[in-house]
Amino acid sequence: MEASTVAGAQDGQIASPRRAPSQQRSRERVERMLAAASALIAEQGSDAMRMGEVAERAGVSIGSLYQFFPDKRAIIWALAERYTVQSQACISAALADVSDAEGLRRAFSELVDIYYGLFLAEPVMRDIWSGTQADKALRELELADSRANAEFLTAVLKRLRPTADPAALETTAFLIWQMGEATVRLAISVGRQEGDDLVAAYKRMALRELVGE
Repeated sequence: MEASTVAGAQDGQIASPRRAPSQQRSRERVERMLAAASALIAEQGSDAMRMGEVAERAGVSIGSLYQFFPDKRAIIWALAERYTVQSQACISAALADVSDAEGLRRAFSELVDIYYGLFLAEPVMRDIWSGTQADKALRELELADSRANAEFLTAVLKRLRPTADPAALETTAFLIWQMGEATVRLAISVGRQEGDDLVAAYKRMALRELVGE
C-alpha cells in the first residue's frame, strides 16, 4: 500500500489518512474504526474523543488505528469526505433529470429538507461542521464540496435558461447553495420550531430566485 501525504501540524492543516486499505480485511477494519469514531463523536463530541477509545470500541490495537489514521483529525477528515461523497451522489441524482421549473422547485425543496433532516438526525455531522470552522484544510474541503454541489444546480439553471449569462447562473447557484448551508446550521442552533421556520423562509426566498415563485 502506498502511504498518502500527511499534512503538517505546523501549518494548521488536517492530517489525511496515512494508508488507504486495499484488502477486504483492512477495509472492514477501517469501517469499524470510522463507525466507532462516529459513535463516540455522537456521544461526547470530537474534542473529547480519544484515539484509544476509538481503537477499543473498534476492537483493534492502537497501533493498527495509527496505521490508517495518524491522529483524530485524520478521522474527522475521513468522515467529512464520506459525507461529501454521499451528499454529492444524492444531489446529482435528484437534479440530473430536472427539465422544467416545477421539477426544480420540487427537487430543490426536497434536497433542502433532506439536508436539514440529516443535521437533525446525525449529531456527528454537526460536530464535523463545527470542527471544520477551526481547520483550514477542512474549510477548503467544505468549500470545494459546496462548489461541486452548486455545479449540479448550475447545470439545471442552464437548461432552464439557455440564453442567460452562464457566469451569472454560476454565481447565483453558488450563493444559493452557500446560503442554504448557512441556514441549516443556524436552524439547528435554535429551537426546533424556529429552525423549521428559518428553513421554510430560506426555501421561499431561494425558489423565488430559482423559479420565480
